[in-house]
Amino acid sequence: MARRNPIPARWLMTDERMGDALWPALRRLPPGSGVVFRHYATPERERRALLRRVKRIALSRRLVVVVAGKSMIAADGVHGRAQTHGIRTWPAHSRSEALAGKRAGAAALFVSPIHVTRSHQGAAGIGSAQAMRIGRGLGIPLIALGGMNESRWRRIQRFGFHGWAAIDAWMPTVRRHPDASQDPVP
Repeated sequence: MARRNPIPARWLMTDERMGDALWPALRRLPPGSGVVFRHYATPERERRALLRRVKRIALSRRLVVVVAGKSMIAADGVHGRAQTHGIRTWPAHSRSEALAGKRAGAAALFVSPIHVTRSHQGAAGIGSAQAMRIGRGLGIPLIALGGMNESRWRRIQRFGFHGWAAIDAWMPTVRRHPDASQDPVP
């Protein structure tokens, strides 16, 4: 029997900007998707309570939850350098970061920013070709991040991207970045 790839193809990146829109965003995720729980600026006690609530929803929806930064609550894994007995995902904005992820045993690389995004205002997107160069040949699934949505991922999937991650794509109507309407084809 073939084993299912444990790395989801669709991911929600959380942060404080989401506010109460986090809950409908979690409901929009297809079962089997992933959540990178960030909320770095949230005080630790509130962050733990929020993570517990996210994990309850994730369990009922069969979502994978990885935690960025330090947390005292176990999840399915971590995003970055923290210790884990679960899966490790890794941010990769350059080839050297991708190589560091490989050395750290990352199960997936979040390559970004593919397109212009509200999360990194003023930063240009690197495009799909540069993103592929960052992760090429490492044998690790690549997750496209930065201004991504389902249609953009479908266009770059053929270049070897395993999946995509976003904040805004999972949220109720949000004000898009002015450049987000430009949908460059790789």
